[in-house]
Amino acid sequence: CGECGKAFKGSSGLRYHMRDHTGERPYPCPQCPKAFKRSSLLQTHQRVHTGLRAFQCSQCGLTFKWASHYQYHQRQHTGERPYPCPLCPKAFKNSSSLRRHRHTH
Repeated sequence: CGECGKAFKGSSGLRYHMRDHTGERPYPCPQCPKAFKRSSLLQTHQRVHTGLRAFQCSQCGLTFKWASHYQYHQRQHTGERPYPCPLCPKAFKNSSSLRRHRHTH
């Protein structure tokens, strides 16, 4: 990138990156004022309007709009707590719970 020096493997990566500098957002949402630099970001955003719940839990059938919510839900079944506190033995299901906990030390 001529603006910041960041390197990219392909020209499409540089093209998308340049939109960070120019502010270009060629993919407008037809239902609200938001616009996006990539069509994939627009498609993800459109779930807000369509209500599409693309992620379904195979264990209990609950559905989710966002992958992050689905991943967090999966931890209810697995018990996984991938965010350990470096100051005590506690661990958490998401980073925000860990950040909140850190204030107790």
